[in-house]
Amino acid sequence: MTACGAVAAIALLYRYVIHVNPTTIALTLLLMVLVVSATWGLHVAVSVAVIATLAFNYFFLPPYGTFAISDPQNWIALFVFLVTAVIASELAERARREAQGANERRLEAERLYGYSQLLLANDNVAELLNSIPGYMVESFDVRAAAIALPNRLDVYRSNPDLGGIDLHNLRLVCNGGEPKTDAQTQVMYMPLRVGARVVGSFALSGELLSRETLEAMSSLTAIAIERAGAIEKLGRAEAARESEQLRSVLMDSVSHEFRTPLTAIKASVTSLLGNQNFAANQRQELLTVIDEEADRLNRLVGEAAEMAQLDANKVELQLGQYSMQDAVAESVREARQALGKHPVQIQVPENLPSVKMDVHRVKEVLIHLLENASKYSAPDAPIHITAEARDGELTTSVADHGPGIDEFEQSLIFDKFYRGRNQRARVQGTGMGLAIAKAIVAAHGGRMGVTSQLGYGSVFYFSLPI
Repeated sequence: MTACGAVAAIALLYRYVIHVNPTTIALTLLLMVLVVSATWGLHVAVSVAVIATLAFNYFFLPPYGTFAISDPQNWIALFVFLVTAVIASELAERARREAQGANERRLEAERLYGYSQLLLANDNVAELLNSIPGYMVESFDVRAAAIALPNRLDVYRSNPDLGGIDLHNLRLVCNGGEPKTDAQTQVMYMPLRVGARVVGSFALSGELLSRETLEAMSSLTAIAIERAGAIEKLGRAEAARESEQLRSVLMDSVSHEFRTPLTAIKASVTSLLGNQNFAANQRQELLTVIDEEADRLNRLVGEAAEMAQLDANKVELQLGQYSMQDAVAESVREARQALGKHPVQIQVPENLPSVKMDVHRVKEVLIHLLENASKYSAPDAPIHITAEARDGELTTSVADHGPGIDEFEQSLIFDKFYRGRNQRARVQGTGMGLAIAKAIVAAHGGRMGVTSQLGYGSVFYFSLPI
């Protein structure tokens, strides 16, 4: 009705208000037909073209006011006008369809891109399979989605209501590999393919998507599942390799570190059993050696067990708000024997904010750092402890005046069982202290590092969130 009204308005305007030649009138009507075709489609445009032809004949071709045509040339003009209007309508309709198709393809490409980004966000196979149906519903605006894999009994679905999806058909497509569409229930079943291999199937309920989109979804989903499975297998293989490497290093370390105290204990016990005539002071000295070496063995076993627990994330932190100043003071007091003659200079401001931490674990970190500073420094060299709050973190540092650590080794000293190349023979230890300390700090959500200069000493620091 709107288009017919526009034709009538143009005819009346040119007939009674503005007087122009027939060519201008024909072009104006033709332009209006093109607008109608681009807006409402070909069928409406053809109807309007016929009405415009009749109006052109009635108002602007003599004899005026009738549909009769006196001049044969006007028949040709009228026919040419009608044909031109219809052809122009067809071209406009085709352009409109192509533009609409291009927009639909662009929308599908955007949906597929967003869907692929969601698939890449998860590397865990179980979590990915549970999430994919929801991703399909979210990305393609369907009612429901479900996924089945031949090697898994579960069917993964977007919601409990399957929206008409038949699980039997889903399994058939999974085993047979042929797509199926039920137009009546608006459900589509597609195999998940990687090349020619079928790894599963999926079903969508709701808007019927194009075959190209479904095949793209199939490929993207199958590749994402295979990728997550490959990453999971690679992770297991890497974990197995690291476990084997750890076992080898542990055996080397244990055999070396445990042999020394065991040898001392064995020698002391053999001496006591073989000679009952030792003087009291000699017996006391041998018993002291046995006691100290037994403590050392106990500490070695404890460190190995603690490292295993920290690696397995089986340590529960007893968190609370504590002052770092108190933790530092208690750590220095407990490490006094290991510090020997080293003077300890503490610069921890009293106004530092308290930190949420497991104070016993943080003291353990500080004791490890203090013992290391004592081991690798001259007997009377001072040890400095400082703390400061900056950028939402509380950073505590322990500085020594030891030989320093070269740049290459700074990235290795926090690894389990690693010890400095130039210090292994001079200083006893298992190489687990810094690894334990770093794992404890990481469990608090903090970070640990070192800065060092050869010949001048090292500064070990750890930061905890305030």
